[in-house]
Amino acid sequence: MPDGAATATPDPRIGEVLVTEEQLATRVRELGEEISRDYAGRDVLLVGVLKGAVFFLSDLMRHLEMACEVDFMAVASYGSSTDCSGVVRILKDLDVSIEGRDVLIVEDIVDSGLTLSYLLRTMRARQPASLEVCALLTKPERLKVDLPIRYTGFEIPNRFVIGYGLDYAQKYRQLPFVAVLAD
Repeated sequence: MPDGAATATPDPRIGEVLVTEEQLATRVRELGEEISRDYAGRDVLLVGVLKGAVFFLSDLMRHLEMACEVDFMAVASYGSSTDCSGVVRILKDLDVSIEGRDVLIVEDIVDSGLTLSYLLRTMRARQPASLEVCALLTKPERLKVDLPIRYTGFEIPNRFVIGYGLDYAQKYRQLPFVAVLAD
């Protein structure tokens, strides 16, 4: 049983752990150090993609050593399904202008890439000084579009995952690790 999992009544939907709590902590710290070096002396706007990226963004920010602000966007592309619909809707837009700003999109997972591709097009039209992506998880074999992901935490197999902000029907976000959703 992975650290942080319930021991009295284990949930049969929590499958194989792909990324442990310790691996997450180490890699998030490394990403924070890399981003801090790359953006030294600059004021960066971190754009978290709700709801899944909240855990990752919160932990990542604690490791950044440069000035930064945070804003959020909410998009819908999954609903309660385990497969991307291909349709992207903005549910919550940014509260601040990004024109002339250094912007880093912080995403929990890049699956097909359709959602992120849409966000990049939308945000480029707003004329930021720079626009980069930091994704905790990517599924290379699922990508349908070529994406410029500057910072990647982990590449994972084409499995539906839960935990560390990732959900299935709004459940399992609180798990301190990333696991496969069992059938």
